[in-house]
Amino acid sequence: MKLVIVSGRSGSGKSVVLKALEDAGYYCIDNLPLSLTLNVINDHILQNDKIAIGVDARNPNTLANFSDQMEQIKAAAPQASVLFIDADENVLLKRFSETRRRHPLTKEGYSLRDAINEESNLLSPVRASADLVINTSELTPHELRERVRERVTSNSNQQMDVRLVSFGFKHGAPKDADFVFDVRCLPNPYWVEELRDLTGKDQEIVEYLSSSSLVMEYTWQLKVFLTTWIPEFSKQGRSYFTCAIGCTGGRHRSVYMVETLGKFLNTNYPNLTVEHSQLNKM
Repeated sequence: MKLVIVSGRSGSGKSVVLKALEDAGYYCIDNLPLSLTLNVINDHILQNDKIAIGVDARNPNTLANFSDQMEQIKAAAPQASVLFIDADENVLLKRFSETRRRHPLTKEGYSLRDAINEESNLLSPVRASADLVINTSELTPHELRERVRERVTSNSNQQMDVRLVSFGFKHGAPKDADFVFDVRCLPNPYWVEELRDLTGKDQEIVEYLSSSSLVMEYTWQLKVFLTTWIPEFSKQGRSYFTCAIGCTGGRHRSVYMVETLGKFLNTNYPNLTVEHSQLNKM
């Protein structure tokens, strides 16, 4: 049986995620106390082998000893995983303001910001135990459903999904990265006029960067780091690993590095995906 515990802050998109999982054939139960989850596992509700359970701050007693309860759940259902949906505080404030929804923890004398902060504190044990965190601050509902499809419902084997992402620091780093590396110390093709309008995928940029001993040293060290530590993450039962690499604008050096590492790792990690945050917005 595949069990997904879905949690996250109110307004982050948990309902969208549960609906996406339901569409993918999961039997979904929202706001079920973890203490009853073992009953669900034992009963195999309707004999369904794919179950998603929503856990949130409306059940604070469930959250206090979340880690201990998850150990019991994973002992009964080894494939159980925790998916945490989050968003930046200013985004949550804007969403509640625009929809005029009432935050579930709002009470007399509490502002919306107070309620969001209290919820963050209550859910901190869940977030710390998460196998995958998706930050929806910059995702549309459609993009969130697609992310769930790619990273949860379409994972048909036990190999860990590895995701390499290029980005520009001036646009902000990805919120869900396990590791972030900075390649702004490397030679910048932007300052070469004939290379400025190209990207790290173009052969001219590849030749320019690969001719630098500094770039080659950085690349080699990243290869050593990733080949050493990705297997260690996998041993811990992690299903997902995200490495983000950033340069200033996210068009040259970071793209080159992600492409290079993607080709290097692809043989051993068939579930590897490569994303270029800034190129996708061009």
